[in-house]
Amino acid sequence: MIKVQITAKDNNIKKINIKGHADYDDYGKDIVCSSVSSITITTVNAILMFDKNYISYNEKKDNFEIIINENNDITNKLIDNMINMITELSQDYPKNIKIEEED
Repeated sequence: MIKVQITAKDNNIKKINIKGHADYDDYGKDIVCSSVSSITITTVNAILMFDKNYISYNEKKDNFEIIINENNDITNKLIDNMINMITELSQDYPKNIKIEEED
């Protein structure tokens, strides 16, 4: 299962940690994993196009962490869109994706 942990402070998202494997299919064939990866990488690349200091990220096997360094209109809208897209995907695949919010 993919676990998406969202950490917020003062109503601003500060960190997102996406870890695990969806186990919908084998590695390389898993449409749920590839969808989450595509959504995440597209969002990170879009934010970095505006300013490389807005976020930082760490990528390891089955673990992707995004740290929001600057909450601004661009970053917040793109991150909110990413979360909304992953949330929609989790509704279609509830056995494969779990979203947790922390304060």
